Amino acid sequence: MRLIAIGDNVVDVYKDRNEMFPGGNALNVAVLSKQYGAEETAFIGIVGNDAEGEHIIESLKLNKVEISKIRKAYGESGKAYVDLNDEGDRIFVKSNKGGIQSKLKLKLAEDDYDYIKTYDVLHTSIYSSLDDQLEKLSGAIPISYDFSNHFTDELLRRVCPYINFAFVSGSDYSDEEIEKLMNKIHELGCLNAVITRGSKGVVMSDGTNRYNQGIEEANVIDTLGAGDSFIAGFLTHRLNGNPIEESLQIAAYRAARTCEVHGAFGFGKALVG
Repeated sequence: MRLIAIGDNVVDVYKDRNEMFPGGNALNVAVLSKQYGAEETAFIGIVGNDAEGEHIIESLKLNKVEISKIRKAYGESGKAYVDLNDEGDRIFVKSNKGGIQSKLKLKLAEDDYDYIKTYDVLHTSIYSSLDDQLEKLSGAIPISYDFSNHFTDELLRRVCPYINFAFVSGSDYSDEEIEKLMNKIHELGCLNAVITRGSKGVVMSDGTNRYNQGIEEANVIDTLGAGDSFIAGFLTHRLNGNPIEESLQIAAYRAARTCEVHGAFGFGKALVG
């Protein structure tokens, strides 16, 4: 299984620890999928020409993620400032709204499309500003998309016809709301709908069957990246040919292990300045 992730990347800044960790949904899925057994993963995104950008690039290299198509631009890399509550749940305090990548929209060229076609699945997210290119991409490769919990009905209508896997954060949703949401995702053309519910576990539909997966026990110190870890674990295991039930269980296990480290996958570095 070979996965390419395109889009958002940041450093997650923990001021209380005086550390920054590489992160962002698309970047995390690329790194974690490689750690979880993908034959190869790649990442395309825009980073700044600052110390944070260098740390992002170095972390990708150390995790053996292919970055030949990454863009480096003059400006500030994305930053998210994070606090943790007493239970280890991450709280986003503020951000620079993606830094330079929010000012320079990622535009894929024809050679990028040729490159992307060599992979088995593409993962991107609501924060990756790739929505207007999904139609063309969908003709080349299966697409996984993380809607987080900030999506709208209009976004679902715009994205779902072109994707194969929809991941949604829905910890506050009732069973009835989840059923309605999954049906809507399917009606709009996406076959696989996965709703993560925090401590309530996960509900998935493949259009025919419903699946429920509970959480795995963990010594929680930091929940940052747990959802991204679940996505990476599920996609890697499922697209390596394993059954849905087993893939969900492995994904829950991976998410639990992520809760036991700071940052989505470690690689902390002291803050600059």
